[in-house]
Amino acid sequence: MTDEACRADVWLWRARFFKTRSLAAKFVDEGKVRLTRAGTETRIDKCARPVKIGDRLVFAVGGRLIAVTVEGLGDRRGPPAEARGLYAALEG
Repeated sequence: MTDEACRADVWLWRARFFKTRSLAAKFVDEGKVRLTRAGTETRIDKCARPVKIGDRLVFAVGGRLIAVTVEGLGDRRGPPAEARGLYAALEG
């Protein structure tokens, strides 16, 4: 993986949408995340698929629909304030 991309499961875990990376990986493997990059929408079906800055992700967790734009990839799973800096919520 390059510095410009991050595995989808790792990014979801670092951004604190999931408590564990294995939960994030299972969620992604089940095809529950939609990715929009350069105007093309696809469903992420493997946790190793890369997420890049500028990508838009849409998924449902806990009965809530979440739509975000990736603004950072992060180096670690940090505190919540740091995790919120990895994405911007899309108005919708």
